[in-house]
Amino acid sequence: MRSLEEQKQRLSLTLLFTGLVFVFLLITMVFVGLIIVLLVHMDLLRTGNGALRTGTFILIIGLASIVIGTVLSATVGRYPLRPLNAIINAMNRLADGDYQARLEYGGKLGRLPVVREIADSFNKMAAELENTELLRSDFINNFSHEFKTPIVSIAGFAKLLRKGDLSAQEQEEYLGIIEAEALRLSAMATNVLNLSRVETQTILTDVTEYNLSEQLRNCVLLLENKWSPKHLELLLDFHEQTIAANEELMKQVWVNLLDNAVKFTPDYGVIEITVADDAEHTSVSVINSGSEIPDASLGRIFQKFYQADESHSGEGNGIGLAVVQKIIELHGGDVSVESAEGKTTFTVTLPHEEVKLP
Repeated sequence: MRSLEEQKQRLSLTLLFTGLVFVFLLITMVFVGLIIVLLVHMDLLRTGNGALRTGTFILIIGLASIVIGTVLSATVGRYPLRPLNAIINAMNRLADGDYQARLEYGGKLGRLPVVREIADSFNKMAAELENTELLRSDFINNFSHEFKTPIVSIAGFAKLLRKGDLSAQEQEEYLGIIEAEALRLSAMATNVLNLSRVETQTILTDVTEYNLSEQLRNCVLLLENKWSPKHLELLLDFHEQTIAANEELMKQVWVNLLDNAVKFTPDYGVIEITVADDAEHTSVSVINSGSEIPDASLGRIFQKFYQADESHSGEGNGIGLAVVQKIIELHGGDVSVESAEGKTTFTVTLPHEEVKLP
């Protein structure tokens, strides 16, 4: 239905420009006709023995048409071209980095469906570019801060260890902090590299058939040092399930989703993992209790650099879910999120027929 409506709007745009050309031609013909009538009336175009030759007469008409058509086009043509000039100017503003550029058409022109579609499409594009630029700037600022903090900690505690005169307990504590901060840096760098890698990847490789259930259990154990101190309850509700996919990439998906769930689940909360399978799809849901994601954030949560926690008080740099979405898209699948009644559910759906073994 949407496609038919778009075709009608494209047709109306074509008819609009065709009508403008026809109007120019009609005006030119009328002016030339009036000039010819005037010349005949003034006896400048004579008939009979003093008649102009046919070739000369045609030449006069042709020259008059060219002159009048050129003058009319130069004078009147700038009015229908104003919308095009507005688009060009707005695009130039975008190219110069002014992401607040918007198209607005008033009067009768602004009421035309095709003109409204052009303005809406341009404004939507400009708004997305503006949001992306804001997110990028915010990411750079926050990432620089988060990257600098562990470096300062590592340098500070290494300096204390170098001075000596520390008890064995203090040395062990400082070494533990240095190790934790180094791992934090490594995780941040890994996420950035993963996003860069999957964004440039267009073909899915290294597809194998493996035990999905075992992979999920391993990812839970891998993050035990994060969920165990919070005394979270892990519910693994699934039977043995195999899928055909890139095992390493899918591991990134589950680690990111589980890490995200642990981060936003309060102490003594619950995280549940379920697996459902039918003839066409395999679906994995990661459900965590805790505060809900605001509706305004649900539509943007998979964007690069976006963090629903705008205070940035927690760990993370807003690219984990972007990595998840890109990996699932490479597998021909879909990832969605729902947040209501004190629960947040991320569901990954993988089609059976899209990913085939080599």
